[in-house]
Amino acid sequence: MNPSEQTMELIQKYFPNLTEEQKQQFAALGDLYTDWNAKINVISRKDIGNLYEHHVLHSLGIAEVIRFREGTRVMDLGTGGGFPGIPLAILFPETSFHLVDSIGKKVRVAREVAGSIGLKNVTFLHGRAEEEKGLFDFVVSRAVMPLPDLVKICRKNIVPTPHNALPNGLICLKGGEVENEIRPFRNEAMTWDLKDYFEEEFFETKKVVYVAIHR
Repeated sequence: MNPSEQTMELIQKYFPNLTEEQKQQFAALGDLYTDWNAKINVISRKDIGNLYEHHVLHSLGIAEVIRFREGTRVMDLGTGGGFPGIPLAILFPETSFHLVDSIGKKVRVAREVAGSIGLKNVTFLHGRAEEEKGLFDFVVSRAVMPLPDLVKICRKNIVPTPHNALPNGLICLKGGEVENEIRPFRNEAMTWDLKDYFEEEFFETKKVVYVAIHR
């Protein structure tokens, strides 16, 4: 079985209702990231073989706690090579994603990958999130910094009017112990264990953390 077949098996195991276009887009990620990673290291070299489990499926953990409605605007803060933004953009084609990172070569990889698979619902910024003035319903991020710092940076970017099942705010993928980080947001925070959704051992300690942000 080649890597893209293993891929689709893993993704479709949890997301069985993909369109043909979505299947093709997910399947293409393996070769694209392998090729780009050889030129520009955006994923640990020893981890590129686990791309679908550790990066693509992990990103889609956010989709287990919220299904973004059509017209939702999402910023991916510290996207690196495009996680969680690109997998989420494939899954939610009617949602717009803005991928932000301060490292230009990582933004280039994300941009090239998105272009290669024909994603039309993504934009990019090479810059610091502090500089981003755009307004969004949600900010998503994959463990780039402690929760209080993330909330401080992205509070200015959250619009107040919600139209999803969760009020607008920040949604993070985190690993390990998060109690201390969420303590300041006790009344606005929720957490989900990804082991309740994905059976692979990698997800045993992985969590989705949500903080409602009011402006």
